[in-house]
Amino acid sequence: MLRIHFTGDDLAAIRMAARPDALWETILSFHRLRDRRGALVFGAWREEARAKLGGETRLLGALVPQRGYFPDFLTPQAGLDGLEPGLEAIRATPPARVHTELALLSAGRSAATPLPGWALDLAQGDPAPFGRLLSALRGYHRAAIEPFWSYLESRIEADRALRGRALLDGGAEELLASLPPMLRWRAPVLEADYPVDRDVHLDGRGLLLQPSFFCRATPVVLRDPDLPPVLVYPVTHADAPAAAAADGGASPLGRLVGHTRSAVLRAIGHGGTTSELARRAGVSLASASQHAGVLREAGLVVTMRQGSSVLHTLTPLGAALLHGGRTGPGGALAKEPEGPLREAGGPLRESGGHRGEGGSRRGGGGPPPPRLRYARGGPGRG
Repeated sequence: MLRIHFTGDDLAAIRMAARPDALWETILSFHRLRDRRGALVFGAWREEARAKLGGETRLLGALVPQRGYFPDFLTPQAGLDGLEPGLEAIRATPPARVHTELALLSAGRSAATPLPGWALDLAQGDPAPFGRLLSALRGYHRAAIEPFWSYLESRIEADRALRGRALLDGGAEELLASLPPMLRWRAPVLEADYPVDRDVHLDGRGLLLQPSFFCRATPVVLRDPDLPPVLVYPVTHADAPAAAAADGGASPLGRLVGHTRSAVLRAIGHGGTTSELARRAGVSLASASQHAGVLREAGLVVTMRQGSSVLHTLTPLGAALLHGGRTGPGGALAKEPEGPLREAGGPLRESGGHRGEGGSRRGGGGPPPPRLRYARGGPGRG
């Protein structure tokens, strides 16, 4: 059981992540790549990602096992700002912290499968193995995450809209009560089934809520209690992730209203400023503003001023049009789930993960980590 203990100050300091975290999605997707569950949502993505990947999986597999803990330094907060800022933060991790977290990782491995030799150099701050690690993360992200990034953003934006509405309707406690069903708000504690017994005391630091597309079944928290608290939880899956269409959107909706206007309508989704629409749709600010205006005049969009920005949201008519035009992989019309989540099924507890995804990623306290065990001549060692 995972128990996150809130004080009044913590409730006042709850924050929602503004966007997907590039490194959390990268690392969690690496778990999804190697398991067979959730085939309806992840099956086609697995096939496409595996076809593009090479040696990245072997190197990453040494630090991200299929079960159990993986190091906290692989998911720094800077991942919220994008892949490259996240990779820079990984590279800047103090060697003492790298050594401590690799020792925890080593403790979960059998004597027959020690950490590869290049990890010793990583723990000592050697730039060469760090360069190889960052290169592997960058290559994996570009092959497995980048083509689907717009879709991930749309699903996480939808989740943010739900949480924001709950916050407006009932405050922080209503927000916590609105989280997916594997999380249970029993004031002043947020509970979840978890691979290990773990209590997290926020102590007035608040909590960052990070929705994730590739998180599955169980939430994830960091192992180190001194790091800023973050709770990663799975979004609701309505369909499989689809890569951005090469033709700019040859969908029924695109054929009806035009590909660019269709992209802007999709970008509005559950709300966004004009600059956000431009970024999501891949158009200029002026173009996004123009198309949003046409959609507003057609009764598909409502625009409200929010400080120095304007916020665009869909009307019921716009939502109905967008729903009818949504496509899945290959251009086929996507079907909404009938009843519970389409990716339902299977136990809440993940049996192949990390920091709470079926292992002790975020385990409890305990004695100091043991010394590292290494095998010389591992992958990436010169």
